[in-house]
Amino acid sequence: MRILVLNADYPRFLAWFYRRQPGLENTSYAAQMAARNASLFGVADFYSRNFTALGHQAAEIHVNNPWLQSAWAREHGMAFENPEPPGGAEHRELPRWLQRAAKPLKPLLRPLARKVGLSPKLDAQAEKILLAQIEEFRPDLIINQDIFYVDTGLIHRIKGIGDPVVIGQVGIEPSRGVDWSIYDLMISQLPTTVRSFRALGVRAELNHLAFEPAILDALPEAPVADIDVSFVGTVSVDHQQRIALLEAIAGRYDLKLWGNGPQALPASSPLHRCFQGEVWGADMYQVLRRSRITLNSHIDMAGREAGNMRLFEATGVGAYLLTDFKDNLDRLFAPDSEVAVWRSIDDCLKVIGRMIGDDNGRAVVARAGHARTMAQHTYRHRAAEILGFVEDARARR
Repeated sequence: MRILVLNADYPRFLAWFYRRQPGLENTSYAAQMAARNASLFGVADFYSRNFTALGHQAAEIHVNNPWLQSAWAREHGMAFENPEPPGGAEHRELPRWLQRAAKPLKPLLRPLARKVGLSPKLDAQAEKILLAQIEEFRPDLIINQDIFYVDTGLIHRIKGIGDPVVIGQVGIEPSRGVDWSIYDLMISQLPTTVRSFRALGVRAELNHLAFEPAILDALPEAPVADIDVSFVGTVSVDHQQRIALLEAIAGRYDLKLWGNGPQALPASSPLHRCFQGEVWGADMYQVLRRSRITLNSHIDMAGREAGNMRLFEATGVGAYLLTDFKDNLDRLFAPDSEVAVWRSIDDCLKVIGRMIGDDNGRAVVARAGHARTMAQHTYRHRAAEILGFVEDARARR
């Protein structure tokens, strides 16, 4: 089977990625793709390499990377306009008051935001290149990991090229007013999202995120643990529980925070002094390995369900993870023995106080969590599960 995985990168990551490798944007498609995969950011080539290992022909396309996509167009004789040189991130945050006001209405506002240009969308040239890539590859299966850049209208056009099975991967509530029936299947790491799609009459299945063992071979030697408590991730209006937790920890412990700048926070927030900048890919994994304790707090919309990427990234590299307790967490990890858990802010503070000096206790939990991830939560496991869904989807056609 021929499999294409469609993905998109954060503009901030792209700015960082090309800034640290001047001139990369002028190299070949293969050279840029190799460098992108070597960064280890996000899912890199983890799906395609595991589909390949399972006997299929697979590749990724990073649909919103204009320098990578333009290199492909150039090498295939397509006429195109050269993109602007890589520069700073284009994304600008909305005012904090507007973010708070819009938060409850997001599922309703997303389709409108697309129409007025406030939501990610490929321009005409990017769509033309993507369709040409699909025409050349002729996939039997497409996995769309960014339903915003590659929207349902574009999926309709893609389905017209050989009628591949199309799976959408998403971790949020489906937008209202969108016809999701063009997809053969939607997959999500959150049971609530799966239930939401099924309520719309769209076939959906649970498929968790994962860790790629090859990351361990690509990383430098494990560093000395010199960070007491770390958090790597986003702070925004969608993370109110996370912000409250981190601010409480910052008031008592030496918290180091990596991620987007906390501009959405008031000037009085103690998180401003904790902020260390952004880390991506390999650098992020090294921060996790340097941490005596690394924290996890799911986005507010996750509710009572666990499933974010940090669960698998941290345990995959052997870090001691202290995560928020969720009703389904025990289906992924054994609470308190494979990952440490907190059930309230006060509970989290107590766990940190108890474990920060217990090197042996943390090591026991970290080893058990790593073993569980390697045994059940790798991209090989997820790829095999997706292939099973595909067989079922083909039978239903």
